[in-house]
Amino acid sequence: METTFETMMLPHLDAAHNLAKWLLRNEQDAQDVVQEAFLRAFKSFGGFHGSNGRAWLLTIVRNTSYTLLRKNRVADLTTPFDEEIHRPGEQPVSAATILERSEDAEIIREAMDKLPVEFQEILILRHQEDLSYKEIADIAQIPPGTVMSRLARARSKLKENLGARINRER
Repeated sequence: METTFETMMLPHLDAAHNLAKWLLRNEQDAQDVVQEAFLRAFKSFGGFHGSNGRAWLLTIVRNTSYTLLRKNRVADLTTPFDEEIHRPGEQPVSAATILERSEDAEIIREAMDKLPVEFQEILILRHQEDLSYKEIADIAQIPPGTVMSRLARARSKLKENLGARINRER
């Protein structure tokens, strides 16, 4: 049975958008990059012989995002983006819970914004997209050992940023 582009790539549309949004910090740019990445993936799909379409597509999204960042010479990556508070299928929650989640998400987002982009990328791919070290290594084009050490440093720095924020608020 032949695998089509749609069956192989469309299930990864949300992951592609999530990565682009975190890297670019701009909804319109993220949509443009995902569209461009899907177009590039479609054009190259005949040459794709791997089994991990998700990693392949996220590599294209990552490279397209960095190309746009370099082209625009974006120095300030701290423009916040709206993160959904509700997930499909969740039970209704109280206004207090929504506010608490929103505040927690904002605190984490602010701490993440202070991290270098390569740390943000590793954290997003590992914890939001639940990719393996090998998949992250393939996407970021770095050795798996570098993924592990960069992830450890990113977690440590994030913890430090969150600790500093908590201490500041006391």
